[in-house]
Formats: sequence, structure tokens, C-alpha cells
Amino acid sequence: MYHPSMFESHHMFDMTTKSTSDNDLGITGSREDEFETKSGTEVTTENPSGEELQDPNQRPNKKERYHRHTQRQIQELEAFFKECPHPDDKQRKELSRDLCLEPLQVKFWFQNKRTQMKAQHERHENQILKSDNDKLRAENNRYKEALSNATCPNCGGPAAIGEMSFDEQHLRIENARLREEIDRISAIAAKYVGKPVGSSFAPLAIHGPSRSLELEVGNFGNQTGLVEDMYGTGDILRSVSIPSDTDKPMIVELAVAAMEELVRMAQAGDPLWVSTGNSTELLNEEEYFRTFPRGIGPKPLGLRTEASRESAVVIMNHINLVEILMDVNQWSCVFSGIVSRALTLEVLSTGVAGNYNGALQVMTAEFQVPSPLVPTRENYFVRYCKQHSDGSWAVVDVSLDSLRPNLISRTRRRPSGCLIQELPNGYSKVTWIEHMEVDDRSVHSMYKPLVDSGLAFGAKRWVSTLERQCERLASSMASNIPASDLSVITSPEGRKSMLKLAERMVMSFCSGVGASTAHAWTTMSSTGSDDVRVMTRKSMDDPGRPPGIVLSAATSFWIPVAPKRVFDFLRDENSRSEWDILSNGGMVQEMAHIANGREPGNCVSLLRVNSGNSSQSNMLILQESCTDASGSYVIYAPVDIVAMNVVLSGGDPDYVALLPSGFAILPDGSVGGGDGNDQEVVSSSTTASGSSGSLLTVAFQILVDSVPTAKLSLGSVATVNSLIKCTVERIKAALACDVGGGAP
Repeated sequence: MYHPSMFESHHMFDMTTKSTSDNDLGITGSREDEFETKSGTEVTTENPSGEELQDPNQRPNKKERYHRHTQRQIQELEAFFKECPHPDDKQRKELSRDLCLEPLQVKFWFQNKRTQMKAQHERHENQILKSDNDKLRAENNRYKEALSNATCPNCGGPAAIGEMSFDEQHLRIENARLREEIDRISAIAAKYVGKPVGSSFAPLAIHGPSRSLELEVGNFGNQTGLVEDMYGTGDILRSVSIPSDTDKPMIVELAVAAMEELVRMAQAGDPLWVSTGNSTELLNEEEYFRTFPRGIGPKPLGLRTEASRESAVVIMNHINLVEILMDVNQWSCVFSGIVSRALTLEVLSTGVAGNYNGALQVMTAEFQVPSPLVPTRENYFVRYCKQHSDGSWAVVDVSLDSLRPNLISRTRRRPSGCLIQELPNGYSKVTWIEHMEVDDRSVHSMYKPLVDSGLAFGAKRWVSTLERQCERLASSMASNIPASDLSVITSPEGRKSMLKLAERMVMSFCSGVGASTAHAWTTMSSTGSDDVRVMTRKSMDDPGRPPGIVLSAATSFWIPVAPKRVFDFLRDENSRSEWDILSNGGMVQEMAHIANGREPGNCVSLLRVNSGNSSQSNMLILQESCTDASGSYVIYAPVDIVAMNVVLSGGDPDYVALLPSGFAILPDGSVGGGDGNDQEVVSSSTTASGSSGSLLTVAFQILVDSVPTAKLSLGSVATVNSLIKCTVERIKAALACDVGGGAP
């Protein structure tokens, strides 16, 4: 939580003694007609000079301190403002260089100045409105008095109801009009003088209907709740709103301070960071608080610190990396296995000089592990991008929970992000830092070692995913594809369309396999084996999904086999018949293949099932398998052969209907186990906490009815439940595992 006092202390987040290049950012205001302040001065809600503009939501007598520019800086800015109140990027950069300020600070100063001038003009108009209001009130009182003293024109006595003259009726109409005018003017005045407006405003938080899903046996009377769209907004995404103008100065200061902390942490060594024997480094928390005494405040009670640093060289230039991180859609796509949902609430700055240098945006995001047993982590944060003097770029995130004290969050994001350094030949060195404070007590015990090790949400997972995705992109752009293998797709258009289709399949799978608050997983009654969680949704008017009612089912279990062996077994088309019930034991043949990097397991394949069942003769299977140091995926979906011919010819893949299913394979996080790739089978008598095994999540999506308005039957749920349990048993048997080895 932020307190005013924290900005008066001499520490990293100090708002008064830092250099002007990082801290004198002034006050931003995108809605300039609603906020006013004097740049470089103290802003309060009470000002004897009458130069204040009060916010009805502010507490009285509460002060917030901001930076003061020097007298010379103010004089130069004032002089320039008289000549040009709307400077362009080039002029702002020249001013910032001459005055030793950031371009962002200059931009915000001019915004504030224009807001101030506009507010002065509005204050003058307000005085005129007040005067008119007084005149209308006096005139209204005269009309009231005339009505109370009205007399009958015939006898001279008091006028009775129904005997009003035409003039009196006109007075009544005029009185009603005047009353409306008074209310209107009063509302306008209240906007500027801080008095409450008569109408009430709805709270910012929007609470949607409950999305609970009840699938207990015998509880299928009311089916309407079973087919709701489960991909709505979650708790954090529903309850936060765009920042107010009064919040923006603090957001800017917080972002600049967070950037300074991130760069220092990225460049620091021992004793701040402790090596773990591999490339990942863990934070020395005691040393951190000595180096950054206050930061964003003390750690809240009940939260555990989770911080790590990872570095790698990736095959992508720094400009494209920055664009991926600053574009929420690209960011969500590249990190679809980690980011289940993300939203940009407001862009406070788009940057200067035509790039993302100085870009500032307020966001919400939900981070996940591909299993319904691990709760997601929701964050409300600001993202800031800056190019440094040495040519490197940095992108930092930091939580804004202090701006919403009534917002309950189990996760707080201290300055986290990455430092990007340009290397020759289109490569970049990325140093990634993840620094979280979390309440992870609701994590399932089976996944607890993985989460505690930092592999679930730490820097290693982000960097490993980025490395793999950069290789995937580089492979998709390759032009010299050897045609020695007939199954390799050499057509650039066909490769592009097929990769785009596979990318959509992976994103769809990842968004539906985790414990996102947008989902309503229901646990089926346990029968002594692994629990199966199910949910339903209605698919309508989506060309990328078949219409009807889709039933999703997922289960997670531990298996005493190294992740690499599990991955190789599940991705191999020759062993598919050992676990895939729907293939009916038919032989699977690879028809087309696209490599996605140096690792042989990273590829997109088009498979054909040679089954004796003639009804399956027109169906193919699109499969993408991918693996890195943090985990592996094998994701597949049945596709129509006619549609795939269009895709392989370079046609639009967006109209191919997909219902992806698949597997997420993670190391179990056990002590001494590493990523589990150094041994293949672990004795079943050894416990999970003492061996290197795998955490396997199996997820299916089944179209149970092609009519979206149909009701879900208990038989459909039982069938899918049986299907997923049978698949699990086949996998365990094929890998020579103890059937009772899974967690209950």
C-alpha cells in the first residue's frame, strides 16, 4: 500500500530528491477538462487563493506532493507555451534536452498547462452561470409569490382549482421549465465547486451473474446455467476501471521508479542474486530490502516472495521484441501458455519519436499454469518502456494495487520485466526478472513443489517460452526448405496458413485448460482415481468453432516418468494408438510436417488415421508439439480434409473449425530433479517429493450436441468422464506406471 509519507523518504521511490531526468514528470491528464493542477507545485484540495479545482471523491485536507521544477525550467516552459501551446515530438525532445527533463515530463507539463488555462476559462464561465442561476431563482420566487396571491378575475376572491387563467397556466409551465434549468445549472456548478450532484453514480465495480456449474448426479433439472459462455471477464478484470486523472501523476512516478529498480536489479550480482547451479538466479530477499528500503512498501502479511532472474540470447531483434511486449495482443499470443487473459485499460503515452520509448499503459492480466489445480494470478499494473543511453531497452511492470485499496488481490507484482540488449545478426540478449508477492496457499499439494521452485511462474518459464517462440517465428520465415522429405511443406503460403491455424489451436487449448476465473470448473464425484473437472459452453456464430454445446474435461496427475519420455511418447504418431481411444487402434501416418526450431519435438504435423471405419475417412488430425526447459505441450484437433486442402494451398485458416484437446507436461519441481530430463523412469516406490517425475494434465473438448440450444444430458458428461479416465489409464499402462501412483 502506498502512503503519502513514502514519497517524502530518501529511497528509490523518493519523489523529491531524484534527478529531473527520471522524476520530474509533472501531472498527466488525458481528460483535460476534468483535472487541473499547477505543474511543479504542491497540489491540495484546499487553496486559499481560490486557484484550486476540487474533486468530489477526494477526502478533505488530504495533500499529495509532487515534484517542483526549478524556476528556470518553469520560466522557459512558460515562455515556450506562449509561442506554441501544442509542441510536437521534436520540439518536446529539444526542450527536454535543454531543460534536463524527460520528454514525457515535458509532454505532461504542457498537458497540465493547457488544462490549467482551460479551467480558468471555465471558472469565469462558472461565475456567469452562478449569476444567471441567482437571477432565475429570484424570478422563480416572484412567480411563486404571484401564484400564491392569485385572485379570481371575476369576483376578486382567491382563485380556485380549475379557475386558473391562461396567464397562470403559462406561469406554471414556465415555472417547471425554470426548475429544470436550475437543476441543470446546479449540476454544472457542482462539477467545478465540489458540491455533490443530485443524481447518484453507480459503483465502478461491475458484478456479473454467478457462473457456478453444478454437475452432481441427479442435479440436471435446470440446464440453462450449463451452457453459458465461460469466457467472460474475471474478478480483477471486472472490478478495475481506467485510472482517474488524479491517479496519473502517481502512476507516472511509480513507473519511473520501477524502471530504475528493474535496471539496477538486472545489472546487479552477488549478494543481491544467488546462483542455483543453473542459469536461474534467486533473489536474496534480505539484501533486496537493504538495497531498496521502501520500494512499493513492505510485504503484506500472508504473502510469500517469489523472485528469480534468467538470461538468454534469442533469435529476434530488439525492435520486434519491444513491439511484442508493448502490444497486448501479440504479448498474449506469444505467451499464451502463461497469459490466459490480458487487457489494456488505458494508454497514458504512446512513446516519442515514432517508437515505444516512453510508452506507458495501464493493464490487467491473468497468469496461469496449464492445470485447473493451480489458481491463476491476477494483476492490475502499469507497463513502462524506455530506451536507455547505451541503446538497450527495458520494459517494466509494477502493481497498482495501492490505487485501489478496496481491491482484494492474492498477488502483488513488484518491478518485473526485462532488459533487452541488441546483438549482431538480428539477435538480442534478454535479462528477465520476475518479482512477485503471492498467497499460494490454495495451490494443490501435487503442484506445490513446482510453484515453490519458481518454475511455474518464474523468469525461467518466461525466457524459455520466449526462446521457443522466437525460433518458431524464425522457422516460419525460412525460405530455403529442403524438399527431400515428401511430408515437409515447402510452399511459403501453405506453411504460413498452417502455422497460423496451429497457433490458434494452441491458444484455444491454453485458454481453456487452466483455472482462470472466467471458467467454472466442476469436480466430478471422485471414485478413488484422479478427479475429473468439467465445464460446458455454448458455441454460436464463431467460424473457428463448430456450433453447438461443447463439454470440456480435464484432469491432472503425477506420473513417475521424466517429462521428456512422456513428451516423446505422446507426440509420436507410431505410439498414438496405445492411448488414443478415438483412433480405434488404427495406424497413424504423418501427411505433412513443419519444423519449429532446432528441437526435433517442436513441430506442427498433419496426421491421418488409417481406420477401418469409413466414417473417419474424411478426417485428419492437426497436431503441434512443443517443448522447452519449463515444460511441454502436445495439442491436437480433428480437421476436415477439404478445409485442410484449402489451408495447405495458402487459404484463410480462420474459417477452419477447431476443438483442440491435448496434454500439458510439467516437471514436478522435486528437489534435485531439475527439469526431469536426465532420467526416464522413476521407481514407483519412490515418492514424488523425492524423485523427478512429471505432472501431466489431460484435457479434452467434445461437441456433445450440434444444436446450441439443446440441453446437456447426464449421459454426455458420463461419456466424457469415462473417455478421459480410460485415456489416463492407457497412458500409465503404456509407460509402465503404477496405476495407483496418481494423486487423489
